[in-house]
Amino acid sequence: MTNIKSWIKAARLRTLPLSLSGIIIGSSIAYTQGVFMVEIFIIAMLVTVGFQIISNFANDYGDGVKGTDDNERIGPERALQSGEIKPRQMLKGIKVSGIITLSLALYLVYISFGRENIGYSLIFIGLGLASIYAAVKYTVGDNAYGYYGFGDIFVFLFFGILSVCGSYFLYAHSLNFTIFLPAFTVGLLSVGVLNLNNMRDMASDKKSGKNTIVVKIGAEFARYYHYYLLISAFLSALLYTTINFVSINQFLYVFAFIPIINHLLTVYKIKDPKDFDPELKKLALSTFLFSILFALGQIL
Repeated sequence: MTNIKSWIKAARLRTLPLSLSGIIIGSSIAYTQGVFMVEIFIIAMLVTVGFQIISNFANDYGDGVKGTDDNERIGPERALQSGEIKPRQMLKGIKVSGIITLSLALYLVYISFGRENIGYSLIFIGLGLASIYAAVKYTVGDNAYGYYGFGDIFVFLFFGILSVCGSYFLYAHSLNFTIFLPAFTVGLLSVGVLNLNNMRDMASDKKSGKNTIVVKIGAEFARYYHYYLLISAFLSALLYTTINFVSINQFLYVFAFIPIINHLLTVYKIKDPKDFDPELKKLALSTFLFSILFALGQIL
């Protein structure tokens, strides 16, 4: 039987805080408007973790069977790459986690919309299925969109727009345009994490035919792209707070951008691609810190 530690490794626990950031922000905005529900929050968090684990399993499987994760890869060794988990086992893991996550998603839709809002329920069920499909098709299959440079778009949409706006809608059953601004922030920061990953793996990705944005635009422009992503993220958050200003506490999240600024300075100096790897964790945790401070600023 495959060691449980191998599955934990394949789940990539360090990616989970990033995936929860949008839920925290959307829920905090709902709290300030008096529509927050603890049950929705807990189940939404579990569903999000499920989607992320599916994505991580599928990414491990897709890159593993395509040979993208070879001995020249700089990042942490993957489960299929090391032989700890066999391809057939990983496929089973994807299916089992998909069934569990979809079941939780259906329950989430039910407690949010009940039997009265069938239209909303169908839309969110469709979004749940789309999330699973997107998680799997990033690297799996002949037309995996991650191999054509579309990963950034999907990360922005699912980690940012859907996570923040979708979670808020589960509580409020409505949207206003300003909620898209913090959604942009989380989405852009999440794309930044992916961009770091792609800058680190540029050589091996190019060799294996994985044409990420970084491979397409080159290392130098990838750095400028990274700067624009993170600066735009800060400006989006600042604009949201300015429009919805009530208290100075709402600017608490600014402290999360201190390590992000330091991160940008580090990225500017990096010469060896392997040095991008520790920056992945720093940016992911800074994004999670942003979500926590943003939420506190809304609630206090």
